[in-house]
Amino acid sequence: MRKCYFDHVATNPLDPVVLDAMMPYFKESFGNPLSIYDIGSQAREAIEGAREDVAKLVNARTSAIVFTASGAEANNFALRGIALAKQNQGKHIIVSKVEHHSILNSARFLEKSGFVVTYLPVDKHGMVDPEVLKKSITKETVLVSITMASSEVGSIEPMKDIVKVAKESGVAVHADGVAAVGNIPVDVKELDIDLMSMAAHQFYGPKGAGALYVKEGTRIVPLIYGGIQEGGRRAGTENVPAIVGMGKAAEITRNDLSARMENVKKLRDRIIKGIADMPNVYLTGHPEQRLPHHASYVVEFIEGEAMMLMLSVKGIYAASGSACSSKALKSSPVLLSLGVPTALAQGSIVFTLGKGNSDEDVDYFLQEFPQVVKKLRDMSPFAKGWGDGAQADKS
Repeated sequence: MRKCYFDHVATNPLDPVVLDAMMPYFKESFGNPLSIYDIGSQAREAIEGAREDVAKLVNARTSAIVFTASGAEANNFALRGIALAKQNQGKHIIVSKVEHHSILNSARFLEKSGFVVTYLPVDKHGMVDPEVLKKSITKETVLVSITMASSEVGSIEPMKDIVKVAKESGVAVHADGVAAVGNIPVDVKELDIDLMSMAAHQFYGPKGAGALYVKEGTRIVPLIYGGIQEGGRRAGTENVPAIVGMGKAAEITRNDLSARMENVKKLRDRIIKGIADMPNVYLTGHPEQRLPHHASYVVEFIEGEAMMLMLSVKGIYAASGSACSSKALKSSPVLLSLGVPTALAQGSIVFTLGKGNSDEDVDYFLQEFPQVVKKLRDMSPFAKGWGDGAQADKS
């Protein structure tokens, strides 16, 4: 049976070249980077080399990269660190309704700590309107945090316009770049953002490695206290192999990104065209301003988890909703924010492609997916008119 991994938004396989780069720091160069003898110095030099490679990927100053254990930690660090650092200036922050849980839950924590949070609405494509943002900014606003690209519906937000609006009022901007960095070009200097989160496993690096870009001069309160690591901004003995892996993955991505984007977009467009005529199957997210490897849908009358399971039996691996909430038996808050009806939002399915995918994978998918949908609909009472009041009409 053919195996087709179409869930690259959840994670990516580790690039073998990245693994080779990591291995010495599990074995002979295992020292603590704070130690002054040679194996400690080797580890320290490796970390700084990785920092430079990650910085180059997003056109940042090397000193602006702070390593974390994940994109989620970077998001927590950004929101809580900036809010606490600026609380004497104001206690209002703004996020959108389509943010990752690590942003939304951090915002809710801050609400319980006395901050006021505005949750911006989005349009039917999941896009933030800069004019709505402008009207939401007050004299108390200290931070705007908007996802650069949605992992769930693929839409790429108008970050330049968002940053422009925020900067006109002197408000700091954080971008959750986890789904964007490594999949599209990102230039923090061109965007003029103050903070941005990244995760290594989104571009074929190891899990357990992330980073927060912190623009020079931005004051931020640490999330983790302890030692002097990361310039005193993130304590704890560094995970040297993972950091080295993130650096190597960043280096490879910087050289390969254009070719990767061209390949996955071609495959993605084949998927979108191939199932465009399927009845009651609707593309979610922006039809054009979307990640090049991303195709997301809601399918009427059947549940996303049922599609996931049946596709996996056929060797096709996909997602339903965000990777962190797919086990929750409830409608995606992101889809609900787009105005998707609750029942239809249950039928979420997300396909994300990577550099290991091929035309043959897409051929196989286009052969099997319509059959899966048909089989599930044949079993669905909703497809037969039950539910939403129809049951009473038929009795």
